[in-house]
Amino acid sequence: MGCHTIADVAERLPANGAARPRTFDPQPQELVLSLLGGFLRPRDRRVGAGGLVELLTEFGFSPGAARVALTRMVRRQLMTRARHGRHVDYALTERSRAILDEGDRRIFTLGREPDLPGRRWTVLWHAIPQDRRLQRQRLARRLRFLGFGQVHDGAWVAAHDREREVAAVLAQLDVTEYAAVMLATPAGTVGLGSLPARAWDLDELGARYRDFVGDFDGCRPDALGDRDSFVVRTQLVHSFRQFAFLDPELPACLVAAPDHRARAVRLFGELYEALAPAGQRHFDQVAARSGSAGDREVVQP
Repeated sequence: MGCHTIADVAERLPANGAARPRTFDPQPQELVLSLLGGFLRPRDRRVGAGGLVELLTEFGFSPGAARVALTRMVRRQLMTRARHGRHVDYALTERSRAILDEGDRRIFTLGREPDLPGRRWTVLWHAIPQDRRLQRQRLARRLRFLGFGQVHDGAWVAAHDREREVAAVLAQLDVTEYAAVMLATPAGTVGLGSLPARAWDLDELGARYRDFVGDFDGCRPDALGDRDSFVVRTQLVHSFRQFAFLDPELPACLVAAPDHRARAVRLFGELYEALAPAGQRHFDQVAARSGSAGDREVVQP
């Protein structure tokens, strides 16, 4: 998709007229974090409920689905909800701000760090009890976002020094006592063999980079209005953010870099900056709209 002609790919248009790239298929809660991560400045700023629901509907979600997503995020302690007279608004929690800050560090360095020889790898082993299944699930997701691959149940490896990040995640999830972290360099006498293919889906990674370039190459920010700039920039951020879960950034001496990674990284950086002013104007205008204090939170199990 050339995003300078958003409306010309009719078969991929949702009802509101914004095209969806192949690399953009979010769940509502995930989209909220991508959207606020890209536009909420400062991150302790509050957002009107009505505005936040309207922003989500611009990606094809119904108002009801948007409200359900926000209610679930409050219950997951990713957002807080407050009433002020007749108005309702939302804010990010300390936990969600930490997740977004970690995400910024990851996506804005992905594919940009030098491929230094002799780099240290991180090995994590854990034995989190089964009755703490939620913490196990959250740990697995956070580890994948940091470039880890799972080599065995409870055993994870990353081709970078992630000691600081992993220690912070373990502390946040209150599972440090069940884990051990080691830093190491691969042995020269015994190669890593099939480890990369076992721990990461490298074929899927290459295909996703190719699709990202196909979706966003040729985008002309100067041809977009404020609303379309907001939509495309949010799609851009969310689509590129998925590479943090997929790309281990393995040493080139072990596995060649994906063919389209360098172009994808350049595209992301260029478009992220070019679409920012117009997209921010639209976000600020809509986000200021408050919901009624009489709005009911959607009850979900």
